[in-house]
Amino acid sequence: MIPPIFASSLLLLPITLAGFSASGGPEWLTTVTSLLGRGQPLYLGLYIGGIVFFAFFYTAVVFNPSDTADNLKKYGGFIPGIRPGKNTAEYLDYVLTRLTCVGAAYLALVCLLPELLISQYAVPFYFGGTSLLIVVTVTMDTVAQVHSHLLAHQYEGLIKKSRLRGRNR
Repeated sequence: MIPPIFASSLLLLPITLAGFSASGGPEWLTTVTSLLGRGQPLYLGLYIGGIVFFAFFYTAVVFNPSDTADNLKKYGGFIPGIRPGKNTAEYLDYVLTRLTCVGAAYLALVCLLPELLISQYAVPFYFGGTSLLIVVTVTMDTVAQVHSHLLAHQYEGLIKKSRLRGRNR
C-alpha cells in the first residue's frame, strides 16, 4: 500500500503547487501540470515508475537480509541447503528481490487498471488502485474472521456434546 500512496502523492505535488497560485503561476508550471494530469501518458509512466521505485525502496528500508541471516544463525535456525551467515544473507536478498519484482508489477497493474478505465475508456469506475486494494484486503480479512469464528463456534458445540456424553456414561 505504501508505494502507490507515495507515488501518487509525488505526482500530485505540481498540481497542488499550481493550485496555490491564484494567477495561474508561471508558464512552465502550467505545462507540467497539464502533462501530469490524470490519464496522461507521462503521468501513467511516472506513476508506474514511482510504484516500482518505492516498492524496492520500502523493502530495502524495512527488511535487512544480513540482520535476518545473523538472527537465524544466532538462534540455531537455517535454510536447508544454504550455509549460515553470508550465504544465507545472499539467498534471502535474492529471494526478496524476486518477490519485490513480482509484487511491484502486481501493484503497478492493480493501480494502473482503474486509471486506464477512467481516462481512456470513460468507465464510471470511482475507485483508485489503492482504494481497490484496501476494499479487497478488508473484505478478505472480514471473511477470514467470520470463518474462524464459525469454526470456533462449531468446535465449542462438539466439545459440549462430548462432555454430555461423558457425564451420562
